[in-house]
Amino acid sequence: MAEMAPEASFLKNGKLKTALLQHKALSKSGLSERLFGLLFSGLVYPQIWEDPEVDMAAMELGEGHSIVTIGSGGCNMLAYLSCRPRSIDVVDLNPHHIALNRLKLAAFQTLPTHSDVVRLLATDNAPGNGKAYDTFIAPSLDGATRAYWEKRTLSGRRRISVFERNIYRTGLLGRFIAIGHILARLHGVKLSEMAETRSLREQRQFFDAHIAPLFDKPLIRLITSAKSSLFGLGIPPQQYDELASLADDGSIAPVLRQRLEKLACHFPLRDNYFAWQAFMRRYPQPHEGSLPTYLKPEHYRAIREHADRVSVHHETFTACLATKSAASVDRYVLLDAQDWMNDRQLNELWAEITRTAAPGARVIFRTAAEKSIIEGRLSDAIRDQWTYLDARSQELNLQDRSAIYGGFHIYTRPA
Repeated sequence: MAEMAPEASFLKNGKLKTALLQHKALSKSGLSERLFGLLFSGLVYPQIWEDPEVDMAAMELGEGHSIVTIGSGGCNMLAYLSCRPRSIDVVDLNPHHIALNRLKLAAFQTLPTHSDVVRLLATDNAPGNGKAYDTFIAPSLDGATRAYWEKRTLSGRRRISVFERNIYRTGLLGRFIAIGHILARLHGVKLSEMAETRSLREQRQFFDAHIAPLFDKPLIRLITSAKSSLFGLGIPPQQYDELASLADDGSIAPVLRQRLEKLACHFPLRDNYFAWQAFMRRYPQPHEGSLPTYLKPEHYRAIREHADRVSVHHETFTACLATKSAASVDRYVLLDAQDWMNDRQLNELWAEITRTAAPGARVIFRTAAEKSIIEGRLSDAIRDQWTYLDARSQELNLQDRSAIYGGFHIYTRPA
């Protein structure tokens, strides 16, 4: 249930072909990687699964900063706009995510009110959203993005119609969560009943009584023993092996239980929209809890006024940086992309980061395991130019409401 690789990183960083060639095509590992790549060729994450409040605190984000970030569902990019940065470059190799990022930006720029934006991006069963798209958003979109959202699916409906239902139940992650709910129901547990809890104590009681025992069920242990079973969470074969090594018995189940426990028990449900998506498969109503940062009314004006400072690129992170001048970028958001990279790819990426980093620049990223992925792998010439903020990284990792990663990491370039 917990998502550990929410960015399908090698897809976003142009490493799919390289990764697939690491194993013979018909080997067990090769087939596993091919299946993973196939699954990630469509929409994966309607919502990004990193906590933007943690991101902005870690970056010490402020006015005038230049940011380069991986796109995914686009939620964090929009949250960053509330800090009025000078520019944001969004990169992604998944065309579905590119279209989603551009649609969300256009929604803020063209829909008349904040309520209209919330209705489009956070409300299920809203049949008026298709008309709002046609009237306000569509005329502002570039041709490729408009063609994407107006393309008809096998059902005969336009893609944009998903916003009249619930986009967060679609995509690879949405379908994976649905399967998790079905498995729980097969064992007599209705996960959506988490919404009835009224305190951290009740959340803990619900988890201990109903959710934790699921991980000891033979069927669930059997399913989670297969690497492909967790592809819907964005966990590639390499990350699966890393996570399984954390448990004494080599099973992934204890790790999943630990991270789901954090999601369910460590933060008040009212304040954790990630938990709402995992357990209720929707965002909370106003009387139930708070929406994602970018949809809060106090940030609406800043995001709307500064949306034109975002550029969305269908390319790799490294390629985007290669077009930039030296010392021109202040903040870098890598999500979990590096979990996919070999040493050469890591050094190529960090060579461009180091070249383009302004004095005082910061890099943030997450890892499936607890330790930083770059230690011992970057060349000394590159690594020596960066300082790891270990204590601050650990502090903020505890505050990450998405609760799905082992580690959160901050590196800074001396001013």
